[in-house]
Amino acid sequence: MPESSKGTVPVTDLTKVGAVILAAGASTRMGTSKQLLQLGGQTLLRRAASAALEAGCRPVVVVTGANAAPSREALRGLDVREAVNQQWESGMSSSVCVGVEAVVTVDPQIAAAVLMLCDQPFVTRDIIAGLVAAHRETGRSIVASRYGGSYGVPALFASAYFPELTALKGEAGAKQIIQKHLRKAHLLAFPGGEIDVDTPGDFARLQAMNYSGASKGADLN
Repeated sequence: MPESSKGTVPVTDLTKVGAVILAAGASTRMGTSKQLLQLGGQTLLRRAASAALEAGCRPVVVVTGANAAPSREALRGLDVREAVNQQWESGMSSSVCVGVEAVVTVDPQIAAAVLMLCDQPFVTRDIIAGLVAAHRETGRSIVASRYGGSYGVPALFASAYFPELTALKGEAGAKQIIQKHLRKAHLLAFPGGEIDVDTPGDFARLQAMNYSGASKGADLN
């Protein structure tokens, strides 16, 4: 599989690949819930959930926490499962654990799950479908996104890594598992993947960009 996610990736049968969207944080640097920021007529959270659904991932689990009620409202009408992380203040690892456990509860036979954040605005159906296609074509049990000289989420993890994901502690995220097994992982290029929305300045710059097209390689930092 070419290490590029440009262009349209055919959507395949993803019935045994779920998705976990981490959206439990309080967005303290933003000063308001970044899950609910509007971009292109949709909240960032709904954009992320829709991308996973359009790629064919089932189930799609959204982990909520600090802003659970408005996040739930933003997802109204979508075929997603909510998993509330009551311990969201303890760090991202708790949300990873809640999300992975929820996916397995919904479908104990799930083969893999794509871990996503809600604040990467250039995550699309094609990016997610590309991760799954690479997993199936290469046989690699971890397929991570490569961007900005590094790698990270969105990333697909086969179920063999679920115990390691649920054992993460504190602020540790999925990147720790990717790094640990990097020699076994497949990295798929994701232009624009380094762009996320953490501060009002980030969001203002994003709004000023032509985010639907040529500016995907831009840097908000």
